[in-house]
Amino acid sequence: MKVLVTGGVRSGKSRHAEGLLDAYPVVTYVAPGPTIDEDPDPDWAERIAAHRSRRPATWTTLESRDLAAALTTPGPVLVDCLGTWLTAVLDREQAWERPGPQVHELVENYISAAVAELRRATGPVVLVTNEVGLGVVPAHRSGRLYRDLLGLTNQRLGVDCDEVHLVVAGCVLVL
Repeated sequence: MKVLVTGGVRSGKSRHAEGLLDAYPVVTYVAPGPTIDEDPDPDWAERIAAHRSRRPATWTTLESRDLAAALTTPGPVLVDCLGTWLTAVLDREQAWERPGPQVHELVENYISAAVAELRRATGPVVLVTNEVGLGVVPAHRSGRLYRDLLGLTNQRLGVDCDEVHLVVAGCVLVL
């Protein structure tokens, strides 16, 4: 089972994704976003705490921005979320201000590595992502770049999943 769970912010994506793996006593939860130490924002800390409190004690948290390597983890893997992973890639590579074609090529290389490992994965994999292309066109270049690159990320990984679930207002639509 490989599932991409997408939807808007606070739509219920993470809770749904976690529920898909309820039957497994041991799951590796991949957190590719900033840690509390890296981003001391109280709102971010609250969000991390809420996610942690929902997870069973038998689940292992892997804080890693190396998505391809994380997908080689045996057994059930839940990645939450691809949006924070993409931001981390752009930050690490200092790519926000690079010319568009360079950034696209850079991100495509990361995506290709992740897709290759997703295809090889033998255990269940659930990927959580944000659906950011349904709203207004962002006013700033960084917002447009992020929207376009996350859309590409979602397409490339989603096509190699068995299912894509769209979560809207806590309701799930299997695409």
